[in-house]
Amino acid sequence: MKWEFSDVKNTAVFTTRQVVNEGMPILYVYHDEEDGAWQFHYGNNVSVEDAMIVSLGMIVNLDDTLNQLFDLPLGWVATRKSINDSWEKKENKYE
Repeated sequence: MKWEFSDVKNTAVFTTRQVVNEGMPILYVYHDEEDGAWQFHYGNNVSVEDAMIVSLGMIVNLDDTLNQLFDLPLGWVATRKSINDSWEKKENKYE
């Protein structure tokens, strides 16, 4: 798999235990406008208690379609209804 992100593989990213431990699909990705942090979730309503920090490389290994989001602008989100759907990118006007 070719690495597309400009961030290195060991960049810390946010996700949830449901994604890492329970195998829930990643359906919501956010690229934070203020600090450039990445968030990878199974939905946009997640609990702080479920939060985990893992490496970007680990999260892309779970789902290599995430490589398609390497150029997601700061402050934007990418969503899809299921793992079989295409990513839809849009500016996040709610954060």
